Amino acid sequence: MRFVPLIIARPEVQMAIDEAILIARSEGKVEDTVRLYIFKPSSITMGRFQSIEHDVNLEKCKELNIPVVRRITGGGSVFHDEYGEITYSVIIKEDSHPDLKNIEKSYRILASPLVEALKALGINAQFSGLNDIIANGKKISGSAQTRRKGVILQHGTFMYATRLETLVSVLKVSQKKLQDKGIKSIWQRVTTLEKEGIKMSSREVYELLKSKFFEEFPLEEGKLTDYELELAEKLIEERYGNEKWNFMK
Repeated sequence: MRFVPLIIARPEVQMAIDEAILIARSEGKVEDTVRLYIFKPSSITMGRFQSIEHDVNLEKCKELNIPVVRRITGGGSVFHDEYGEITYSVIIKEDSHPDLKNIEKSYRILASPLVEALKALGINAQFSGLNDIIANGKKISGSAQTRRKGVILQHGTFMYATRLETLVSVLKVSQKKLQDKGIKSIWQRVTTLEKEGIKMSSREVYELLKSKFFEEFPLEEGKLTDYELELAEKLIEERYGNEKWNFMK
């Protein structure tokens, strides 16, 4: 498997790269791939079927210069803090492990390095529901998936110092959703490494996550191919940098 070192870039670039790898893998042009990346500037990615007006405070995003991009994966809207969150992605053939065709098992297999990273820090971490990881009972990571021609793209968050006050201001979380989870406020549901008493730099978190992915998967460092980079540029133009896609009803 290939490991692509840290990329720091705008949201349309990051989402285009993930899809470009997915396409290239489904065409057999690259190997299974893991990468870690940071959104700069801080950004919001929306689930494939989310309503931007319903789920995102666009006025606040404009005020804070936070761009919004729609993913090809499902799930909800996510705030990616440039200063407090690292995103991982795994692009892998379904048939590379017998349990990857099972949705719930695949989420847990592909996100297991995040749980191991938290445990290495002495945090009580475990999977919760279909696609969340909780630390001491609160969500610290969420993942989303899509599948194409027998290939899985799974990506998700790792919140080490996300500014939760900003998250609350830019995302609209319905009271019904909170009630369904038995809580009154998002503050009761979400945490970060910093809130759990662990202060780490982005580089330290990156190196920790990288080490755990290398422990869990047979990785070798590599780089994106020219084909993937060209495909990403095309996807930015056609999809992720296009308001028709990002603001679709």
